[in-house]
Amino acid sequence: MLKKITMVALSAASAFAMHSAEININEADLEIGTRFDMGQFNQNVEPDTMFVGAKFLNADAKHSSDNNTSIDPYLELNFLMQREIAKSGVRFGLGVKVNYTKDYSTAPLGVEFAYTIPAPKLIPMHLNGSIYYAPSALAFSDAKDFVEYRISYDIEVIDNGAIVVGYRSLNTNYDNNNNDMRTFSYNKSWYAGFKFAF
Repeated sequence: MLKKITMVALSAASAFAMHSAEININEADLEIGTRFDMGQFNQNVEPDTMFVGAKFLNADAKHSSDNNTSIDPYLELNFLMQREIAKSGVRFGLGVKVNYTKDYSTAPLGVEFAYTIPAPKLIPMHLNGSIYYAPSALAFSDAKDFVEYRISYDIEVIDNGAIVVGYRSLNTNYDNNNNDMRTFSYNKSWYAGFKFAF
């Protein structure tokens, strides 16, 4: 099933002219993400500034705060506005997401940055980071709040193809049956993968 999802996502990336497609793995987790560059379709929007995307994470309980629990897949739709700051190589953005896993949904707000590391142009390298938070006002179903942060490093080894190494932390805190908040680390793990630009 997961192999089929991976193949469909990679095929869709080329069919719909996505800005990027990314696949990240470790010994237990599989994550697939895509992003559209909306600027390439709208003459009133600068290219490489407005993105719409989706993400799928099939996480394993061994990277959660409860190894004995059942982990359901995590799904996400996201929107990001991002611009470079005064040709400094630093891009800063504001984003919003809608995420879902079984009996849990939030709409976190966040910030993202990307820094182009000064290096020979033959080897483009980037440092990326993000943090997203949804308080109880943006939490639905059994969700209490949501906190996510990521940091990653990518190096473009071929044209439009990069190797990615990163770390992610997703905390899906929710109300249990006694109306008490349960702090639950859904996934905290290192990962590696590929990023493709189209």
